Amino acid sequence: MDEFVILVDNTDKEWGKMEKIKAHELGLLHRAFSIFIFNTSGKLLLQQRAFHKYHSGGLWTNSCCGHPRLGETVSDAAHRRLEEELGMQCNLTNGFHFIYKANMENQLTEHEFDHVFFGVSDEIPNPNENEVAAWKYNSLEEIEKEIRLDKSVYTEWFKICFSKVKAYYKDNYIK
Repeated sequence: MDEFVILVDNTDKEWGKMEKIKAHELGLLHRAFSIFIFNTSGKLLLQQRAFHKYHSGGLWTNSCCGHPRLGETVSDAAHRRLEEELGMQCNLTNGFHFIYKANMENQLTEHEFDHVFFGVSDEIPNPNENEVAAWKYNSLEEIEKEIRLDKSVYTEWFKICFSKVKAYYKDNYIK
């Protein structure tokens, strides 16, 4: 089954649809979401993407991410994908959005209007092996140190938004 993405302008207004791989080959701006799940100790749930993914296989990244389907709200898509990838359910809050463009391997380009969701859960993930190779919880400080030591083990979008995620989490979740 072909997967489609929703093409948007820089205000997130829909203007079309395109097969996912084609949109990544052409580097067209499309709607996406990223989820950041923290446990009650303040550690972030990271996932290592499955090694066979069409890009960024084997790299560490945020808890979950994906693209909404045609006719699906971003919030519904985020909840669906969290269940599909990590076998988890969690209340999610839409924190902020950002646009990024990054060249990937295989001559693909990620160009996304990315809605960033936050959640808190101590649920143990039950990952889908087709999506996730491994998972772990790390503190924001540990992640920041790892990025400084070897940023090549993290996905491009994670490195781009990490400082915004850290600031949002500290402003909204730390008392």
